[in-house]
Amino acid sequence: MVATLGGCATNVAEHTKEHKEAPVDSITAALAKPVNAQVVATIPVIRAQSGTRIVTATVNGVINYDTRNQTSIASRVGGRVERLLIKYNYQPVRKGQLIMEIYAPDLAAAQRELLMVARERPEMLTAAKERLQLMGMASPQINQVLASGNILYKVPVYANGDGYILEKTAAAAAVVTPTAPAAASSGDGMSGMSGGSAAAPAATASPVATPVMLREGQYVSAGQSLFTIYTAKDLVAEFSFPPALATTVKVGQQLLFYPAGDQNNMQTGKIGLIEPVFRNGQNFTVVRVYMQGHEQRPGMLLMASVPVVYTTGWWLPKTAVWQLGNEMVVFKKEKGVYVPTVIKTGAQADDQIQVNTDISDWEIAANAAYLVDSESFIKTVGKDKQP
Repeated sequence: MVATLGGCATNVAEHTKEHKEAPVDSITAALAKPVNAQVVATIPVIRAQSGTRIVTATVNGVINYDTRNQTSIASRVGGRVERLLIKYNYQPVRKGQLIMEIYAPDLAAAQRELLMVARERPEMLTAAKERLQLMGMASPQINQVLASGNILYKVPVYANGDGYILEKTAAAAAVVTPTAPAAASSGDGMSGMSGGSAAAPAATASPVATPVMLREGQYVSAGQSLFTIYTAKDLVAEFSFPPALATTVKVGQQLLFYPAGDQNNMQTGKIGLIEPVFRNGQNFTVVRVYMQGHEQRPGMLLMASVPVVYTTGWWLPKTAVWQLGNEMVVFKKEKGVYVPTVIKTGAQADDQIQVNTDISDWEIAANAAYLVDSESFIKTVGKDKQP
């Protein structure tokens, strides 16, 4: 009995060993792999298309003052503001208009020195006059002091140009620059072509005539910049371009643009400056068009259309590409299953996305979203790891 039982036990162990070492067929092996490495599905497949494409990129912009024509008003002497004639920002002024009067003790001392030099050291009179001129006094006022013998305790400050005056503390808000473009789904800042916008500036209203913060009785320092005068004669249109799109334009190129919401009012202008900008952690490019003979106002939003020709790469529907962090992924069909594979993408146009990886002979899932398991982390296969 014991021998029989021992023999049975031996047969069972050998049968179990043979069962564990039995080979697994390819179908079972494919189904047994984790879903983060490959997906078994019957979703339709597509192939990439190639060929030249001409698309229209739309970028947003804003009308600004041309900073090349701005002038600054500063106090040449330190003292107290006795009289202030500027009451609000964007108040129109003309060249030579009186802006303010400043009581300056140093100016009064220099006038006393002028009168003393005129009496005792006439040979130094020219130097004393030049000193007063450097402190802001005009020649007629200096001659008036010499003729009357009376000291002028207030030094006038005049506008040095025509335009709209803006307090220096608020000048930073006067020129509105487009903000960085929103992050694109392709990871390269080229989203929004043909119907979208490649960059969106912050919503900007027309300049507001707010009261100035400078008050009578306030003290100012010598050389302190108090006001800036902007001229509305020549304005500039500034557009925010993502880096990839900025490489398609150059200085002197014609740009077609129109006021936001009024596409019938098309205008053209030559690009005068292309300036790379780094702001809020993002790189983009500000393209400026200097305008003359316009009807726009500062702060007005614009839209520009830029034709772009693509002659390289392959094109897939956006639905076939999945963004995984900083990588773009497609599900490539291999041996009856879909494997997530990293690709390099370029621009976006309409509902298509440009692929710079050679996928000419790939079969790709038509809709990547259907193959994403929300409960697992996708393990991608890079180009260098592909079989």
